[in-house]
Amino acid sequence: MTPIPKITAQLYETDFVAWTKQTVQLIRAGEFEQVDWDAVIEEIESLGHSERRELKSRLEVLLQHLLKWQYQSSLQSGSWQNTIDEQRNRITDLLQESPSLKSYLEEVLAQSYNRGLKAASNETKLPVNTFPAECPYSIAQVLDAEFLPDAINL
Repeated sequence: MTPIPKITAQLYETDFVAWTKQTVQLIRAGEFEQVDWDAVIEEIESLGHSERRELKSRLEVLLQHLLKWQYQSSLQSGSWQNTIDEQRNRITDLLQESPSLKSYLEEVLAQSYNRGLKAASNETKLPVNTFPAECPYSIAQVLDAEFLPDAINL
């Protein structure tokens, strides 16, 4: 196998955008022996991880705001509603683009809920034990554009 030109390997480390551009040109030109395949594989794996991180992050924010909506109903605002809608929209977009992520939602629901709960507690100044220890919402409710939890009067 022909060694990868040193400049290609250096580009990956020093100018990622230039590396991607050069790699695309090499692949389109059929110059496969010039492609740094280890770096290509690494980047493809990274893309999958990035999508999962984004989904998990958006789920955490959504759960945080659903808890705030439910446990601080006197402070409900259009801003909270917009955040809930925005997170649902972005999650829906991610799931449409990558349907295999749907099963990942179930995998990370508990962890995302714990992080969302901590953030809700921090923002509301309510003790963590004010909220349910486990997620009180199903994935279907979390993603349902019409669902907002009923207020709990403390």
